[in-house]
Amino acid sequence: MNRVLEMERKVSKFGNSLGITMTDALRQVGLDQGDTVLIDVNKATGEIIIRKSSKVTLPNGIGEDFMDSLADVIHKYDQTLRGLKDR
Repeated sequence: MNRVLEMERKVSKFGNSLGITMTDALRQVGLDQGDTVLIDVNKATGEIIIRKSSKVTLPNGIGEDFMDSLADVIHKYDQTLRGLKDR
């Protein structure tokens, strides 16, 4: 059962930064100190979504420049590729 837990926290000052503590929530999704997260901010709804990042290692011979080029092609031809998928 996927149950959404709601927690209320106060924004606090940590040095020169603002932040919240949410140790219990982070542990529930398997995050610990040093882990990397992805943060999505939706200004329109006031939502901040924090997700555990899954690090991907590229196979030998595949460089980041190739992946950047591939991402550009996928973005440019997104609708065409979606159409091919449904054939």
